[in-house]
Amino acid sequence: MNQADDLLQLNRSWSSHVGRLRTIAISSGKGGVGKTNVVLNLGVALAKKKVRVGILDADFGLGNIDIMLGIDPERDINDLLEERALLEEILVKRNGLSIIPATSGIQSLTHLSPRQESVLFRELRKLEKMVDLLIIDTGAGISDNVISLLLSADEVFLVVSPEPTSIVDAYAVVKVVGEIDPDKPFSVVANFVSGEAEAAEIFLKLSRATQKFLGKSLDYLGAVQRDPNVTDAVRAQCPVLEYQPRCPASLDFVKLARTLQNRIYQRGGKKAEAAGRT
Repeated sequence: MNQADDLLQLNRSWSSHVGRLRTIAISSGKGGVGKTNVVLNLGVALAKKKVRVGILDADFGLGNIDIMLGIDPERDINDLLEERALLEEILVKRNGLSIIPATSGIQSLTHLSPRQESVLFRELRKLEKMVDLLIIDTGAGISDNVISLLLSADEVFLVVSPEPTSIVDAYAVVKVVGEIDPDKPFSVVANFVSGEAEAAEIFLKLSRATQKFLGKSLDYLGAVQRDPNVTDAVRAQCPVLEYQPRCPASLDFVKLARTLQNRIYQRGGKKAEAAGRT
């Protein structure tokens, strides 16, 4: 069995364990494009709309969600994977979110063993009764861990900035995942943009490339403007939606959440009904 077959088998294993739990993986390919900030504030915006949101900080060896919230969890994903703690013992409740914190500085967690994957699946099954939506914050790059999680999610959101390298790296993510699962849906979030015109330009560059060379269509979810309040909020270790609720970036996150909420609701099902509450 080759690597692609291994990853596809992992996708099937995940689906069989948490098939009823709606999952979105947010990735970027390139670091430094504000991916974790998008994860956090999108989650907070959905939570304000009464959606029960879980966040899995899946940069297992170099977590950031806890740092961005100024929390120091007593236990983290490493304790879960090594079976020193159960899911409910490591969950952190903050800003209306149920967070599974990662750890930092443990190189071995950048590639999970079959036993660790089994433990992760078993424990994540519990989330089905706790949350309506699980957002997975993947690490940067296209490691086995990252690709496995992208394959496992119902859909993938790509956070892309105006930098040419960001667009190229996002294309690489679509290419690698698409070779294994051609039907995986991708949506684009343009971050750090000056406005809708720049966001549209980023999306067109990426989507035209994936359509031409990969035969893959992308959806456009929305954009987040470049806003100094975001940097200030990160320094304050607070989501910008809490730090400055009416600033341009915060309003963009609310709009993104509304778009995502409508998408979930339109697809029906138990989770969608919960996500449709306002």
